[in-house]
Amino acid sequence: MPRRYIFSSESVGEGHPDKVCDTISDAVLDACLTNDRQSRVACETYAKSNVVIVGGEITTKADLDYVQIVRDTVREIGYVNDDDVFHADKIFVTNIITQQSPDIAQGVDARAADGKETAEQGAGDQGLMFGYACDETPELMPSPIMFAHRLGRELTRIRKSGKVGWLRPDAKSQVSVIYENGKPIGISCVVVSTQHSRDVKHSEIRSFVVEKVIKEVLPHEMLSDQTQFLVNPTGNFVVGGPQGDTGLTGRKIIVDSYGGMGRHGGGAFSGKDPSKVDRSAAYMARWVAKNVVAAGLAKKCEVQFAYAIGHPKPLSVHIDTFGTHTVDEEAIERAVLETFSFKPADIIRQLDLLRPIYSKTTNYGHFGKIDDLEAITWERTDKADELRAAAR
Repeated sequence: MPRRYIFSSESVGEGHPDKVCDTISDAVLDACLTNDRQSRVACETYAKSNVVIVGGEITTKADLDYVQIVRDTVREIGYVNDDDVFHADKIFVTNIITQQSPDIAQGVDARAADGKETAEQGAGDQGLMFGYACDETPELMPSPIMFAHRLGRELTRIRKSGKVGWLRPDAKSQVSVIYENGKPIGISCVVVSTQHSRDVKHSEIRSFVVEKVIKEVLPHEMLSDQTQFLVNPTGNFVVGGPQGDTGLTGRKIIVDSYGGMGRHGGGAFSGKDPSKVDRSAAYMARWVAKNVVAAGLAKKCEVQFAYAIGHPKPLSVHIDTFGTHTVDEEAIERAVLETFSFKPADIIRQLDLLRPIYSKTTNYGHFGKIDDLEAITWERTDKADELRAAAR
């Protein structure tokens, strides 16, 4: 009998308190890289009520006004309404940034050091990273997370257009997809919660979200009379953002990656320069997995790397196609190792990561963005032909 199940993924809007912090951290990173491509950045942000704390370790030649970066970022997100407790011009900003530890720096830098085995650039930390791809969507991403991101992007587009005056920045979406024999065949439930002004009725919010967002964005053939729509299910969402909840960089790692469909090593992305393999190796793993699927070598592919701080080579490279491979998995792994280099310095070079591109990654997933391949290089499928030939 056909195997049926439901898988759900969520996304959050730019005004969600955790995403506010991710966005600030990546804005700081981009400002550093704009002025100094060799900047070392590990920027963390905390937000609550009308307070933002920016901390972490940054070594850069850039002379930055961190307070202004925070205010400009919050303004761009949209916290500028007169009744906002968390308001771009009224927040209190505390800066507790220090320089990167010299012990970490000597491991990362491409230079010899006492106790370091080589003079090559090493990984910025130990850890494991995953990349994932599947053939469910044109982006080669799982359907649930891509559908959830599409809802969030559309809500933000409408809000920033000014056409719907009661929309506010904080928002969440969630989509439950019905699978049959591993293929998405329908949507069982859609949840959208959007912050709003006090002067709008719940019935108006529900009608707008269902008709102008959900039904406009999600595939018509995936919706049915049985699809459940839950819009602002608490009945009210006036208090939101850092006023209603605490924000912290790096707390939305599943939203940032594959919505739970692919595994995650635990390391966050935002605020980290590419010497940190938590970010760069995760991007590299996505590039590899996507090219394996694009090459027709598998319908699903997951790649895992492991690194040690200061060491220039991955400790392991593992590929799993979940039984969907069209050639032997050992041949795929051999082709991958012939085609790509996984040394930290080579990852940075291959994906051209020493650029101020990271604010483009922060919201609605770090993966699946195919509209700007000049910046989001890990979404290219430019190695598919080479992989296909090498796997023969």
